[in-house]
Amino acid sequence: MAIINTHKDLIVYQMAFESAIEIYNLTKSFPKEERYSLTDQIRRSSRSVCANIAEAYRRRLYPKSFVAKLIDCISESSETQTWLDFALEFNYIGAKLHNRLYESYNNIIGKLVNMTKRPEKWSFKN
Repeated sequence: MAIINTHKDLIVYQMAFESAIEIYNLTKSFPKEERYSLTDQIRRSSRSVCANIAEAYRRRLYPKSFVAKLIDCISESSETQTWLDFALEFNYIGAKLHNRLYESYNNIIGKLVNMTKRPEKWSFKN
């Protein structure tokens, strides 16, 4: 089992970070009129997943707080999926890319749900 020293060592963080970077790069091609709506929203929600994972990791001492922050991550991941649906509907991205990114967030959500079910696995040992 890998040693986890920081949130950056978490596979779920790495997945979320890679997805957020990909979303940032693909939204560069979105129309200018989407700059303050879809582009901004999808970038914010995808980045928020990463930021909330980092915050959750630092709250491991308090399992309820840890789980609450992970639930925020799940919500932000779901929001990102919704923005991906809009991007697909408006033909800003193709179905193949949409499906791949959407599935990536399904995997992220799955890992986060598993973490919420066993917070003691991630907390400090007493």
